[in-house]
Amino acid sequence: MNVAKAIGVAPAGMHSDAPTVRMARVAEVAAKAADSVDRDARFPHEVFDALKQESLLGVAVPIEFGGQGMGHAAIADLIVQLAQACGSSAMIYGMHQIQIASLASHGTGSEWHRAYMRRIASEQLLMASATSEAGIGGDLRNSICALNVIDGRFSLIKDATVISYGAFADAILATARRAPDAAGTDQSMIVIPADANRTLERKSVWDTLGMRGTCSDGFLLTATGDAAQIFTKPFSEIAAQSMLASSHIYWAATWFGIAADAFARAQAFVKQAARKQPNLTPPGALRLSEAAAKLQEMKGHLVAAIRRFEIAERNEDDLSSIGFAAEINALKVAASEKAGEIVRLAMLICGILGYKNGTPFSVGRHLRDITSATVMISNDRIHANTSTLLLMSRFDARLEG
Repeated sequence: MNVAKAIGVAPAGMHSDAPTVRMARVAEVAAKAADSVDRDARFPHEVFDALKQESLLGVAVPIEFGGQGMGHAAIADLIVQLAQACGSSAMIYGMHQIQIASLASHGTGSEWHRAYMRRIASEQLLMASATSEAGIGGDLRNSICALNVIDGRFSLIKDATVISYGAFADAILATARRAPDAAGTDQSMIVIPADANRTLERKSVWDTLGMRGTCSDGFLLTATGDAAQIFTKPFSEIAAQSMLASSHIYWAATWFGIAADAFARAQAFVKQAARKQPNLTPPGALRLSEAAAKLQEMKGHLVAAIRRFEIAERNEDDLSSIGFAAEINALKVAASEKAGEIVRLAMLICGILGYKNGTPFSVGRHLRDITSATVMISNDRIHANTSTLLLMSRFDARLEG
């Protein structure tokens, strides 16, 4: 079945509706698919068919390259919408937007990357990344593999422990040492399209507690191509000025959306109990108030981080500063922990009907998905990095600026 036709959307590129309205239609598709995506650990094909039909994969591409030039707040809002329907779909969409952020911030000076952004917008291409690697794990600021560039052509072999939805992506942004004789931290990033000279040999299967639909298998990535596909800026600058902040913001938006849907189910449960016994305060009402406070804290932190990022983008020194990195790291840790607390409270409020699958109050999938938040770049690693940063910076106590 053509999913886009079934939900009554127009062909890509022909939409007059606001992005939030279009995402609402996609979220309906995602909500219907969420349980099977989770149960079967399968890629949410119908959701991304709908996203393409609604022209929502290129919304962050700059207007001059055929996109809509949407900012971080608007993109995060779309991710929150989708996450309330399906956590895996929202995480994939968020990770795609992280790659677009790198291209939009650091690819405008290269004709090859400008042309590829035009393709993303016109063809609604899905972007993935390969930063983890066997031997170094999730330390994205270090590589063992290296680019070999000869006569304007590159070759690369990367043993990636995880490439989320790699088998379904239209292109992968991979990191590697700049050259075979470069240090592990002297890295470059390169765009590797699926329709180029690229092979993916699956080495591990993504069979996990939650976020099962992200299909984050491990692959041996082999590629050759035009050296113009390599970003001109070092990956250290791309990571510090774009990838770090956009990753933590878009991940936090995903976790916020999951927590918000769990809260909504708990709220519906308490309302139902109140209708049955109107003269009594339902047992879960106090926990619901506690969950609401935590959800509001999470929302406030996310909104503040987005505003802080938008301010930092106006000043390259601020964007690369130790203080900014520490602030964005704090968002990742706080959001991942707070979301888990909210979902666990929702489980307690809904009781056995929250614990069981297939009820209007089920939050088992939410609980399993949200457990990924603290281990997705381990909070312990984030704390270790931040503690080092705090030795070299002061906490900014200003409420403005």
